[in-house]
Formats: sequence, C-alpha cells, structure tokens
Amino acid sequence: MLTIYDTTGTSLLKHDDTAAITADTVWFDLLNPTKEEDNRVEDLLKISVPTRAEMREIEASSRFYQENGASYMTGFIVHNIDEHTLGSSTLTFILTGNALVTVRYSDSKAFPAFLSRVERGDATCRTGAGIMIGLIETLIERQADLIEQIQDRVDKLAKGVFELQKRRTRDTKLDALLKGIGAQGDIVARVTESATSLERVLHVLKNTAQERNCDGKIFQRIETADRDLTSLAEHMRFLSDRIGFLLNATLGLISNEQNQIIKLFSVMAVMMMPPTLVASIYGMNFRHMPELEWIEGYPLALGLMVISAVIPFIYFRHRGWL
Repeated sequence: MLTIYDTTGTSLLKHDDTAAITADTVWFDLLNPTKEEDNRVEDLLKISVPTRAEMREIEASSRFYQENGASYMTGFIVHNIDEHTLGSSTLTFILTGNALVTVRYSDSKAFPAFLSRVERGDATCRTGAGIMIGLIETLIERQADLIEQIQDRVDKLAKGVFELQKRRTRDTKLDALLKGIGAQGDIVARVTESATSLERVLHVLKNTAQERNCDGKIFQRIETADRDLTSLAEHMRFLSDRIGFLLNATLGLISNEQNQIIKLFSVMAVMMMPPTLVASIYGMNFRHMPELEWIEGYPLALGLMVISAVIPFIYFRHRGWL
C-alpha cells in the first residue's frame, strides 16, 4: 500500500492521487508495497526502492549508502509491543530532496502514533528529515513503553521465583517461570538490537543532515534522541543482567528440587535395607530354623523390621538429612 502525504507546514494531508506531485509532497509511505507501487515511486522520485531481501542484508554498506543523490538508511525495529508475541522487521528511510520515503513490511503502530503527534502539533512535518526524526522519536517512545512492560513482567517473575513460602500454582511452578524468563530475555535481546540499529541510523542521519544543511532544530532533536537511546541501553543492560540472574536462580532451584528428590529416594532405600534383610532371612526355606517354631516369631519379626527402619529414620532426622 502506498500512502503519499503533503505538508501544510503544520500538518500532513493525504495526497490526492489525481493531482501532480509538488514541492509540498514530503512523505511516501510504502507498506507491503507491490511491484507497481515500487515502480511508481521510482518513476516519481528517480530513485531505486530496495526489495525486501535487500533490506534484510546485514552489512553496513547495504544498509547505509547514497545513490543518485538519495540517502538510504535501514534499521531494525520491533512492533506489536502491545501484543503477547513481539514482532520484528526492517524499516528503510530514503531521503531524496525534500521528501522522505519509508519502506516497511510490518504495520507498526509507531506510524499512526506519529501522525497523531503531528495532528496535536507535537511533531514538525515541513521536511522529509523532520518527518524521519519524528518517526524515530516515536519508535524510541514505544520502545521505552515496552521496556517498562518488561520491567513489570520481570518483577512478577522475580516474585514468583523467590516467594518460596507460598504453595506454587501452575503459573509459579519453576518450569513455567523458566519459560517466562526465557521469553523476556528474548524480548530484551530484540529491543537491544533495535536500539543499536536506530542509534546507527541516527548517526548516519546526522551526517546526512549536515550535508543537506538542514535546520538546526533537526540536529538538536537527533542529539536528544541519541541521549534517549543511551538511557534505554542502560535500562536494557540492567534488565539483561537481572534476567540472567533470575535464569541462574531458577535453574539452581530446579537443580535443588531434583537433588532433594534424589536424596529422599536414597534415604528411603537405606531405611528399607534392614527390614528387607530381616524379611529375606526369615523368607529362606531351610528345614532347621529354630525361629520358625516360635509362637511369637511372626510379631517379633515384624517388630524387628519396624525398629530397624525407625532407627535410620531417627538418625537421618538428627543429622538434618530429612
């Protein structure tokens, strides 16, 4: 889908497809574009729109480059942060003249959020560079919201791991907690990758803005966004360390539970050895066994087996093994 926006200086309006492209046309947004839509943008702006496969290439020369006077910047973003399953995709910014082209294959909610900011007057939209930094600011804000959600989830997981006095439910069993901790660790890794990618995009945008002699306010916003990403990176490092600690603690508790079970079986086996020995002796079928003729032989044998089991039990409890 191709959406084209014209600027009025303070707001963005969808471009009439029947009208010609003017100097006020500042944003071409390609969402899951078809080949025809790619060709249309290429014909209008005389640029080459990268394919989805080209956007996925990881080398810096394929993500940040200039071609025919246009600057290409590709970053890794996370989306669906309000859903249970976090998504990730690439996003390409193309600055050509006074216009911005965005190429994306995910319906990130950061884009409608940015448009809402523009309607409220909280984001400038006069130039393509201004729209680009506004989109990046919105992406950073949504990542900050996601980190706050992760902090709440990690706090809940930590409470489940270390509240040992309460009876464990289905959601607080160690195997469920282990899966939850692993899931949050994966999310933090993705957000960290996205923040690092956006930081590189900002650095390239700063150099590009200098070459294009952009408004000084753009540089101030780039510096502010860069500081915000640095702050987020510190939070993510803390979360990553905490998740690692919780993972080790959970694995340790699981190992301890397994050891307790093995120890219980071992102690039970030792406790049953003397009664088994007594039963084995009097279960033999030798003809000359004087105890077989005793009237009290059966209760005495049972009592001997009970005593031989109780004595090891008392000893183990005294040593703190049970």
